[in-house]
Amino acid sequence: MTIRTLLIMFSLGVMPMGLCAADDTDDGKLRIICFGAHPDDAEYKSGGTGALWAKQGHHVKLVSVTNGDIGHWQMSGGELAKRRTAESAEVARRLGVTSQVLDIHDGELLPTLENRRTITRLIRDWNADIVIAHRPWDYHPDHRYVGVLVQDAAFMVTVPFFCPDVPPLKKNPVFLYSSDRFQKPYPFEADIAVAVDDVFETKVDALLALESQTFEGGALGSAEKAAAAPPASQPKLRKAWLRERWERRQSGEAKNHRSALIRWYGEQKAEQVKFAEAFEICEYGRQPSEAEIRELFPFFPAP
Repeated sequence: MTIRTLLIMFSLGVMPMGLCAADDTDDGKLRIICFGAHPDDAEYKSGGTGALWAKQGHHVKLVSVTNGDIGHWQMSGGELAKRRTAESAEVARRLGVTSQVLDIHDGELLPTLENRRTITRLIRDWNADIVIAHRPWDYHPDHRYVGVLVQDAAFMVTVPFFCPDVPPLKKNPVFLYSSDRFQKPYPFEADIAVAVDDVFETKVDALLALESQTFEGGALGSAEKAAAAPPASQPKLRKAWLRERWERRQSGEAKNHRSALIRWYGEQKAEQVKFAEAFEICEYGRQPSEAEIRELFPFFPAP
């Protein structure tokens, strides 16, 4: 890797593999890596929980496995990829976490050996305690294949002679799926639900940075949809517009997964939760006990 390449990557907020925050590895804090298919997915699905971890000093990384270069109705290619990488980096900054966008074309992700190695190296390089990804049953092929690739890495991260250029993990992480609405082959089941009321405003403020997606409509947008959103010249109206949408979304998560909230917060406190994010424990990777889950989610109240 040349010095010029390194400078370009650092300028985009991208941390080259093998050069991650190694100084933080043994500081006693948790290390969480969240994979999304595009430069908004991890932010949408686990941005609130990521902010909660970050508030306690834990290390969170949001990875977009593709560069999002066709995720807009009006622009595409390198220009869009750079724009969405910058948006993702700004969201991460506002949440207090780290971000990385891989240079794989949007809509073209495949579960190849090369990509399996990439995901394995990223998980090892971050020395992850928790790995979060899409379930491999989703409407978008990129989402599905992120799930497959992370599942495929769930065993390989501990195998010494797979990607021997990066040391294997000594302990298998806990792998989690982020929530979705798909029913087949089986519906999402919330093993863990996190109240994000305390960081809801932080998450909304962060998502304001995803202008290409939130206000311009992304791949399925149009001039009419973009015109219907509040303009950048009216920031208060723009935030209220976005906040109303995320109130519906996160309150729906809390309503749909109330039983999981009760399990982790107790009935009285759980009934007061307005906004939530939910996760399912993957059948691969380490299978945590209740006590381990409480250690991994240290913002849960004592039982």
